[in-house]
Amino acid sequence: MRRTSLPIPVIALIGATRGMLGAGIALLVADRLDPDRRMKVGRILFAIGAVSTIPLAAAVLRARRASLRSGSEWRVGLGDE
Repeated sequence: MRRTSLPIPVIALIGATRGMLGAGIALLVADRLDPDRRMKVGRILFAIGAVSTIPLAAAVLRARRASLRSGSEWRVGLGDE
């Protein structure tokens, strides 16, 4: 079994992006707000969640590749190369 250590800020960012993505999707399909406002807010939250996922996923994949090369436990941090 592979072991992964993630710093708390990275875990928080991953959770926040998942939350924004989910909230954006929920607003896109909800009927509570007027349609124009709902679509604008939903698209913005969805875009923020989707775009912020890219650098986080890249950091995790980059760290994983490095650990596979070294054969050791891998750690991910913001800005770590």
